[in-house]
Amino acid sequence: MINILMSGCNGKMGQVITKLAASLDNIHIAAGISRQPDKYHNPYPVYKEFNQIKEKIDVVIDFSNPDILPELLEYCKNKETALVLATTGLSPEDYNSVRLAAETIPVFMSANMSLGINVLIELARTAASKLGLGFDIEILEKHHNEKKDAPSGTALMIANEINEQLDNSMDFIYDRSQKREKRKTSEIGISAIRGGTIPGEHSVFFAGKDEIVEIKHTAISRDVFGMGAVKAALYIVNKQKGIYDMKSMLKEMI
Repeated sequence: MINILMSGCNGKMGQVITKLAASLDNIHIAAGISRQPDKYHNPYPVYKEFNQIKEKIDVVIDFSNPDILPELLEYCKNKETALVLATTGLSPEDYNSVRLAAETIPVFMSANMSLGINVLIELARTAASKLGLGFDIEILEKHHNEKKDAPSGTALMIANEINEQLDNSMDFIYDRSQKREKRKTSEIGISAIRGGTIPGEHSVFFAGKDEIVEIKHTAISRDVFGMGAVKAALYIVNKQKGIYDMKSMLKEMI
C-alpha cells in the first residue's frame, strides 16, 4: 500500500479521489492540502501549508491550481517524493520549474488523466500521419461552466501531438471572429464551449474533400480522471527521477 498526499483535496477532483480511495486496498490517503482545510470532514488530516505535514508520504497527487506549484515542488524535492501533477493552466515558467524538479524526483505530468483520452491522442496522431495535410484539422472541447482555462490543457495536448506528427508545421487558431479570410491549410482550429456540469468532451475533426473523420472522447463522470491519477501514482511511486506521462505508462501496460 502506498501513502498519498492529496493536494487540492477539497476541490472537485480531490473529493472524487478521496471517495475512490475508500474502495481501494492498494492506496491510502495519509493527508491532504487545502487552502480551506475545514471545508469537508475528510477521513485524513488536512493541512493548509506543506510544512505542517507530519505523515510519511510516498507520492503526491495534485489537482489544485498553479499558484501553489512552487510550494508543491519544494515539498516534493525536500522529501524526495514522487509527484503526479494534474493541475492545468500552467505557464511556460511553471513547466520550466517542473522540468528542473524532475532532475531530482519522478514527476508524472498530464493535462488529462483519463486513459481513454490518451488513446484518442494516439488515434489522432495516426490519423494525422495517414491523412497528412490534405485534411483540415479542428479540435472542439466542452467543459463545465466553472472551468477557468480555455482552451483546455487537453485540447492543447491533442493539438501539440498532432502538430508534432506533422513536423510542427501547423499554426494554432483560437478565434476566427476577427478574421475575414479563407481558412489556411496550415491551421489547427481550437474551439471551447463552457456550460452546465459537462465533465469533459473532446472531438478531433479531419475534414477532407467529401469526407470527415471524427475522433471523440466523452467523460461521463470525473471518476475516469480520478482512476487515471491513482494508476499514475501506482506507476510512478518507484520510478527514477525524470518526467513521465500517459504515453509512457500506456506502453508499459501493453
